Amino acid sequence: MKVARFSAGAGARYGIIDGDEIVVLTGDPMFNGFEPTEERLPLSEIKLLAPVIPRSKVVAFGRNYAEHAKELGNEVPDAPMMFIKPNTSVVGPGDAIMLPPQSEEIAFEGELAVIIGSIAKNVALEDADSVIFGYTIANDVTARDLQKKDGQWSRAKGFDTFCPLGPVIETEYVVGSQSIRTTVNGDLKQDGTVDQMIHSVAAQVAYASAAFTLLPGDLILTGTPAGVGPLVNGDTVEITIEGIGTLSNPVRRASK
Repeated sequence: MKVARFSAGAGARYGIIDGDEIVVLTGDPMFNGFEPTEERLPLSEIKLLAPVIPRSKVVAFGRNYAEHAKELGNEVPDAPMMFIKPNTSVVGPGDAIMLPPQSEEIAFEGELAVIIGSIAKNVALEDADSVIFGYTIANDVTARDLQKKDGQWSRAKGFDTFCPLGPVIETEYVVGSQSIRTTVNGDLKQDGTVDQMIHSVAAQVAYASAAFTLLPGDLILTGTPAGVGPLVNGDTVEITIEGIGTLSNPVRRASK
């Protein structure tokens, strides 16, 4: 099912998408279960928000698609390459990606994102599914020039608005050969499939949870296919993953 976090006036609420309506839930289903109210709202009358705000962290994996590593002139790492984005980088569908004045080379990276549903530490490969609540779409926005300059990735990938998420969480998604495509202003830039990952979702959950405890609502960004490229003021970037939907965000220049 497709779970959404939305607003229809004041405050964030949760619901299940049913056709062109949303069935309003009593609270966050990650903690309260899928308990519906008697209220249904037209999708045209709500604003979709980031489907989750991580309690602690966004864990991301780099160079997890061989062709993406190749296009940037990098070797494929022997072990998963892990880094963290702050939860303050998260924004939702339709929210603007703000280009910071510190960078002149901002890039998009369309990715499948995993939402952790329970406290997870030292998770075995075969148990990974048991700690996953669902999947959504992420854009691992990157200041490419700062990534090269700094030598580590915290600043380059951690600016506010550098982790758009959405539009929904699909709780019944099963990772297979689904397509993942990114367009900028309607022009196709990335065209891959999620089975091109080098390290599987289960391997990433196991690897991350061996390093630190994952909390409900934490995210894992699973890497991006080849085709990454620049974003400039006025662009619209859209990422579509088969079975989940489309995440769309405008690009705006931040004031200094």
